[in-house]
Amino acid sequence: MKEIKVAILGASGYTGAELVRLLALHPALKITAMTGDRKAGQPMATVFPHLAGLELPDLVAIDQVDFKAVDAVFCCLPHGTTQEVIAALPQHVKIVDLSADFRLFDVDTYAQWYGHEHRAPALQEQAVYGLTEIARNQVAKARLVANPGCYPTSVQLPLVPLLEQGLILAEDIIIDAKSGVSGAGRSAKEANLFTEVAEGIHAYGVASHRHAPEIEQGLSQAANSPVVVSFTPHLMPMSRGMQSTIYVKTTGANTAASLRAALAARFKAEPFVRVLPEGAVPATRHVRGSNFCLIGLFDDRIKGRVIITSVIDNLVKGASGQALQNMNLMFGLPETLGLEQQPMFP
Repeated sequence: MKEIKVAILGASGYTGAELVRLLALHPALKITAMTGDRKAGQPMATVFPHLAGLELPDLVAIDQVDFKAVDAVFCCLPHGTTQEVIAALPQHVKIVDLSADFRLFDVDTYAQWYGHEHRAPALQEQAVYGLTEIARNQVAKARLVANPGCYPTSVQLPLVPLLEQGLILAEDIIIDAKSGVSGAGRSAKEANLFTEVAEGIHAYGVASHRHAPEIEQGLSQAANSPVVVSFTPHLMPMSRGMQSTIYVKTTGANTAASLRAALAARFKAEPFVRVLPEGAVPATRHVRGSNFCLIGLFDDRIKGRVIITSVIDNLVKGASGQALQNMNLMFGLPETLGLEQQPMFP
């Protein structure tokens, strides 16, 4: 198998470290450069001791990387810092961007939600939104893939097929989502201190979270009409994991059973999406450390409503795992390479 040289930009963050963990056993992708401006000059084993023993290059500043010598880039930089970096990369380099900088198709919508103009609008036109199970063919042909956000992944995987098939109504979709603290990144923030998050739960970004337009973009495409959702995320006192509980109205005589059958048929051949049998309740501990998404469906006590629960590991299927899945496709490799590990339990 031909060796593919990979650079990880922002390797000193959680998603960068997770990529290193996943790539450690990948037979084709070899890490040849890693950046971490605040940690430049340090070995990865110092920044993340759990990765000691791997043959890894030391962290460097971005301007020290010879991008002519790499074939692919995973970009794990903060939102708002990625567009100009990616625009300057050589044309032969394939890119999966884990930030939000290329996820929204419309640059005006991006400016509205992120507070500044898009700095690479021409490149935005080339970007493919990489929800792998929904856009597999487009991803395989892309040079630049915008890796979906964690919440949008957990929400769109169950809802997109149901909207495409007209089994649920496009209006009055309510999403109650919960995430582990690692979703906020590794930088020091008062709100993420142990004493701020332990022994409690709180909503944040109420009616204003930046993943809302990303979710609505994908659902609107699926429904072929504008979709506006009610989306409220919550921070949970755990390091990783994500659950989205979604309330939908069905069309016709559809019930949880018919929706379950439709999703089971849609995802039958998918290696990482599992629709659970009747009565089974997915839990974040069932996907920890894996690239799986588990989906459960239940009839609500309110007639005509169905409750959907979707769980992922926010750092794997919600970020680095899906990024690797997409990169595999971009190089014509089996998309499961480096992602075969089962969840960790307990």
